[in-house]
Amino acid sequence: MKAIVCTRYGPPELLQLKEAEKPRPKDNEVLVKIYAVPVTAMDIRIRGLNVPMSGIAGRIARIAMRLKFGLLKPKKPILGGYLAGEIETTGKAVKRFKKGDRVYARTGLRFGAYAGYTCLPENEGIALKPSGLPFEEAAAIPNGGANALYFLRKGDIRNGHKVLIYGASGAIGTSAVQIARYFGAEVTGVCSTANCALVKSLGAERVIDYTIEDFTQIGAIFDIIFDAVGKISYEKCRKCLGVNGKYVSVFASGLSEIRTEDLVFLKELVDAGKLKPVIDRCCPLEQISEAHRYAEKGHKKGNVVITVGHNDNTLKG
Repeated sequence: MKAIVCTRYGPPELLQLKEAEKPRPKDNEVLVKIYAVPVTAMDIRIRGLNVPMSGIAGRIARIAMRLKFGLLKPKKPILGGYLAGEIETTGKAVKRFKKGDRVYARTGLRFGAYAGYTCLPENEGIALKPSGLPFEEAAAIPNGGANALYFLRKGDIRNGHKVLIYGASGAIGTSAVQIARYFGAEVTGVCSTANCALVKSLGAERVIDYTIEDFTQIGAIFDIIFDAVGKISYEKCRKCLGVNGKYVSVFASGLSEIRTEDLVFLKELVDAGKLKPVIDRCCPLEQISEAHRYAEKGHKKGNVVITVGHNDNTLKG
């Protein structure tokens, strides 16, 4: 099968297309034929040993990453933490899925989604994808949607809450705006000039252009401030939080825990028209270096998605 291999830490050019052995599912696993994969911040961070810190703290963080993921190159060289595809075969103990089921999933720290196939346990972060949604769009939901859901719940989101989402035009931010609105929150989005109209169209009552206005200077108080891109600190946000207000961040608040029931819930939201993934661009697997380079600039709208070509890939939804 085709796979993208991260040969060592560094720039996007080190991601190379190679032939790899097609995996075989264990008794409790399904073999998924992969059709689409999002390029995520985690993929970019691991590939380049990138951390949003400088100085001694940054050096310590990079050492910690090497100890966790591999000293000179990733121990798991096929990256990719999320996918959408079709189940090709199942292990003999699998009960929830059958051949031909169209699914989306989180591979987590197993990675392995930058490939034609991968195996996943049937009970860990995999669910039927939203009905009729193209694979390219479905692949974005376990990343943007599930992470947004996790961190908003971590902030104890409630109906009537005033929620500020920093980085509202990114993969997680675009989903967070919509999910927060679903929970009945009043949403303020923060993004750049070019993305203000998009964030407004997703349901934000107010949009702040960070290039011309500082949200900490507008006098507003929020129940939740969600940093969806890991670029603002609690110290910066503290004076804008209410008495019981909460600050949550994709970087400072720990790794998300995405459960199968979360994916089922998100499927229901998409099927009901309450959540729509935002796709900036799609690129074939062979152009993954270019996709990483573009996503790494930090100006994308929503998701960058990689499509994995199969000779029989005629499925659209």
